[in-house]
Amino acid sequence: MDWKIELVAIPVTDVERAKSFYTEQVGFNADHDYPVNDELRFIQLTPPGSACSIVLGTGITTSPPGTAQVQIVVPNVDTARTELLERGVEVSDVQAFDWGRFVFFGDPDGNRWALQEIPARG
Repeated sequence: MDWKIELVAIPVTDVERAKSFYTEQVGFNADHDYPVNDELRFIQLTPPGSACSIVLGTGITTSPPGTAQVQIVVPNVDTARTELLERGVEVSDVQAFDWGRFVFFGDPDGNRWALQEIPARG
């Protein structure tokens, strides 16, 4: 039986600012923005090519804003870094480790993201 992660909650203080950051600057696709009621708004965003999405909104999580840490695998970390820089995202220099090459960035609330390029196997 397969177990697949589908949705990760990202705690934010300003829903509009976060939606704008993730769609306009990071490049995620806006899948859903559904206001259920005054206390619950569900916004689902998906990185290009990902089977897992993030959710943000009101009434989604009780975790404090800025506490999420998420890692995404990309085919080329240099290209991903360039795309983020071109969209105005503050992103780290490329860092190399035995287990891959990484860049790091944060959203406006301080949630942390790592982009990893996995080394070629061979």
